[in-house]
Amino acid sequence: MRLTPLPEERWDDDVDAALAGMLPRRRRNPQGAGNALATLVRHPDLVRAFMPFNVHLLFRSTLSDRIREITILRVAELNASPYEVEHHTGMALAAGLTLEEIDDARRGTAADPLEQHILDAVGELHRDHGIGDETWAALGVDLDERQLMDLVFTVGAYSTLSMAFNTFGIEPDRELQPEYER
Repeated sequence: MRLTPLPEERWDDDVDAALAGMLPRRRRNPQGAGNALATLVRHPDLVRAFMPFNVHLLFRSTLSDRIREITILRVAELNASPYEVEHHTGMALAAGLTLEEIDDARRGTAADPLEQHILDAVGELHRDHGIGDETWAALGVDLDERQLMDLVFTVGAYSTLSMAFNTFGIEPDRELQPEYER
């Protein structure tokens, strides 16, 4: 780890306030926050700026939970982010995906045409930093403009998080994950 979670003795009102929009009070501590947030709060101003955006993507996005998790899993795989793969495998299971669907999403394949277009878009954004006309048109059959915008910003935000977590050396939070058989 290049950056470790903030030591407990350094958790203060500023750190608590930075996490208030994301976590309930009982989880605003080094153990409850998990490795990622406990590390990010080394910079409370950054957390206060970024977390409302991340909360939107996780809890208020116009994308369904299933589409959001398929998107994030593919981003995590393309960015070789063990933290995001592990964390969002648990969230994908909670959203109703099977382990086979999770593995498929990570590989960039899906049986459902819309989900395949989503995965294609993630690949194009990763490779080309934009969605091509053909994929955009295919997505537009099923998604409205707000959903398309949320898709692009989800890919961008989770690419950023993957880069940060990989660079900082943040390890997965297995104790905070739902149980699942692998």
